[in-house]
Amino acid sequence: MPKSKNSRRHHERSLALQVLYGLSFAQATSEEDVKKAFLLSPHTEQEDSPSECSEPTGFAWELVRGVFTFREKIDATISKYSQNWRLERIGHIELTLLRLAVFELLFHKETPPKVVINEALELSTSFGTLQSKKFINGILDAAIKDLPK
Repeated sequence: MPKSKNSRRHHERSLALQVLYGLSFAQATSEEDVKKAFLLSPHTEQEDSPSECSEPTGFAWELVRGVFTFREKIDATISKYSQNWRLERIGHIELTLLRLAVFELLFHKETPPKVVINEALELSTSFGTLQSKKFINGILDAAIKDLPK
């Protein structure tokens, strides 16, 4: 039975989160580094045999590439709404979830903001701490209010 679009998107966001989380420790300096990390990640859509020359595709790749490309603007947005929290103080999982969600809010306009926030909260339940959900919700809720209508 094929997965629904929502289920597939959730899986892709989860994959993107895992790749970006890993990159938060590896410090990718180029899109090639990001591409290599993505292709070497354990995922199902391109899993048959990701080779060095494969080109990544799909929603997860869009998210990973977008977060890498627009990280400065994304981090500035997170900093603006994370009152009294420097980015260095935010846990890696929470910061990665926030980057993923803020990227979607700012640059992936076809996803409704409520869906972005719900997905971030659901992923925080799976990957974060008990406090993650409230922290992420607070920042994203503040950020969403400033989005152009």
